[in-house]
Amino acid sequence: MSSTKPGQGRIVAGALAPHPPHLVYAENPPQNEPTAECGWEVLRWGYERLRKSLEEHEIDVIIVHSPHWRTEQGNHVLAAPHFKSLSVDPIFPNLFRFHYDLRCDVELAEAIVAEGAAAGLSMKAMRNPRFRVDYGTITSCHLARPAWDLPIVAISSNRTYWRFNNDVGDAEMLDLGAATRRAVEKTGRKALLLASNSLSHRHFTAEPETPEDMSQERVYHHGQYMWDMHMINLMKTGQVRRLLAEMPDFIEHATSECKEGSLTWMLGALGLPEYPAEVHAYGTVIGTGNAVVEWNPSRHGGGPA
Repeated sequence: MSSTKPGQGRIVAGALAPHPPHLVYAENPPQNEPTAECGWEVLRWGYERLRKSLEEHEIDVIIVHSPHWRTEQGNHVLAAPHFKSLSVDPIFPNLFRFHYDLRCDVELAEAIVAEGAAAGLSMKAMRNPRFRVDYGTITSCHLARPAWDLPIVAISSNRTYWRFNNDVGDAEMLDLGAATRRAVEKTGRKALLLASNSLSHRHFTAEPETPEDMSQERVYHHGQYMWDMHMINLMKTGQVRRLLAEMPDFIEHATSECKEGSLTWMLGALGLPEYPAEVHAYGTVIGTGNAVVEWNPSRHGGGPA
């Protein structure tokens, strides 16, 4: 842990860190059983640029919000010291069979639960060490920090968007993001945030005989591509408030995975940044639109807006 004292913690960076298992498959890490020849280089090189950019920071912990840990009641947070098992993607078991072994920052996890509850959110600490961690959490954490040398805190996606509407879901995620920021500050952590989601998410229902055959890779349709480009331009020009105002429409028209709340949570934790984000890559995976994007407060005056 760094020398940061309680009450002096901060979020050092946030990243939109999409989790297609294809990217891990193409990297051929020793933890993953299947092996690939190549594939999705633009996005993988984008993650390389993100990792290089983050080298300037001292980071204590990675906090990730994943669309694939779905909880029916409230926001759950991993809060056991150690998780180890085999993660198998239910849709692509031929690509992702990953042996993970990770540490969790329990003190910070419990603080996020407490801050969220104090703000009126439904919160739950997941203290079962045999809980199987979802592949979205694992993929984003691996691609952002393949050394696995930092503890993580993982947060679930709840059903507010689905049970109510996109506006109510976004409002709750902004509250959860603010609670996350307060917990980071109070525990003295230097935290990296990962929003583990794609942008447009209409995808093909069949894969080619060779999954890494890039001649078969393209965006699903032009309309969702145009939405992706519009939202990315808002990120690049620091128009986060407009992005959030248009988020409900983006979710519906582009079938966006932002409907699980990860990106809104992260932007809320960053304090709705008004500075430009750095786009490291954009690319498609089975038709879905994915961007690797970094928000770096230290390059734009330090704190939240």
